[in-house]
Amino acid sequence: MKVNVKVWRQAGPKTTGEFKHYAVDGILPEMSLLEMLDALNEQLTKNDEEPIAFDSDCREGICGACGMMVDGMAHGPRRKCTTCELRMRHFPDGATITIEPFRAKGFPVVKDLVVDRSAFDRIIAAGGYVSVNTGSAPDANAILIPKDIAEKAMDSAACIGCGACVAACPNASAVLFVGAKITQFSLLPQGQAERDRRALRMIAQMDKEGFGNCSNHAECEAACPKGISISNIAKMRTEYMHASRVQEKHGD
Repeated sequence: MKVNVKVWRQAGPKTTGEFKHYAVDGILPEMSLLEMLDALNEQLTKNDEEPIAFDSDCREGICGACGMMVDGMAHGPRRKCTTCELRMRHFPDGATITIEPFRAKGFPVVKDLVVDRSAFDRIIAAGGYVSVNTGSAPDANAILIPKDIAEKAMDSAACIGCGACVAACPNASAVLFVGAKITQFSLLPQGQAERDRRALRMIAQMDKEGFGNCSNHAECEAACPKGISISNIAKMRTEYMHASRVQEKHGD
């Protein structure tokens, strides 16, 4: 199959970018969109042109590094699907595919389709951890956790930090990501040590990074490749209110 690619090209964070048009032939339907970009880069290299910069790692829908806007949607038009899982058979032969980087103040463009998502790392460093000394691996039944609670925690922990929620949100809000990380720990006994300050610190760091506020559009849930529920946002707000009351009570 043959496709036409309209892709964003930007030499660096301080330069002006623009869309470039390329035709790519000989694409197999089972190829992923990233493999199509690989083929395009081989074509560009043969023509002594600079290849397109884009992020990828596992290419198995696990790491979240491959995030980009495809035809105006984070990760592309398929639900619960990362860019690396998006197959060329999902597009008609001869289609024009528009590819651009995530657009958000918190995700500045590095080059072409690559954005700097280190803001997520700083949010996690602010409070997305537990300080309990684990030692060697504990017995599976040492800490009894009800099945429904464990499943809810795992649903939140499924977040891969790709940033699709930010890219899809009209306010470029990161509350689904932050909410999922806060909820994950708040449900488990191991996460209680930092509970009184986790939400305060992570939300403060999120605001510091320049992400917008949530206005309940729910675009984040629709774009999330792992189907993270917006109920995590409600839980985050509950945790924030709890932490604020504790802080007010103790005066710190």
